[in-house]
Amino acid sequence: MERFQELRDAAKKKLNVADHMLFMTYPLVKDTKLLLAIMENVFLAMSYAMSSVLHYEKLFKRLPSFHESFENRFSLFREKCISKYGFNKEHINIIKEIKDIIVEHKNSPMEFVRKDRFVICSSSYRVKTIELNQIKKYVAEAKLFVKEVNNVTSRNEEIFKQRESFRL
Repeated sequence: MERFQELRDAAKKKLNVADHMLFMTYPLVKDTKLLLAIMENVFLAMSYAMSSVLHYEKLFKRLPSFHESFENRFSLFREKCISKYGFNKEHINIIKEIKDIIVEHKNSPMEFVRKDRFVICSSSYRVKTIELNQIKKYVAEAKLFVKEVNNVTSRNEEIFKQRESFRL
C-alpha cells in the first residue's frame, strides 16, 4: 500500500473515532473534556488527509520531497493543492483554527468547564471556549474534506492495485 493510501485510511479512522465520540460517547457521558479529545481527532483526520494529497502529488512527481513538519505541509498544501483540486478554502481555515486551539490548550496554565463549554485561559488571561455546536461544525467540515481528498486520491487507484499484483 502506498503512503498516501495509508494516510487516507488513517484520516478516515480518526474521523470515525471523532464522530463516534461526538454522537455516541459524549451524549452518554456528558463530560465536556471529551470535546477537546474530539477536536484532536478531527485535527489529526484533516492533517492526515492533507498529507495524503501531498504524498499523492509527490508520488506522481508533481511535488518535490518535503519536510514532514506541520507548518511545511500546511503551507505546501495551501500553495499547491487548494486551487489545483478546488478544495474549499474554509477547510484550511478550520485546520489552522483547530491547530491554534490545541496549541493554546497545551500552553495554557488553566482550563475549566463552565456549563457545556470547555474554557482555555492563556497566561495573559485571554479566554478561548470550545462548545458542542462548534465541534459539530468541525466534524461536518472534516467529513467533507476527507471525502474530497478520497475523491482526489482514488482517481488512479487501479494503477496501484496492478503494482501490488506485480510485487507478489
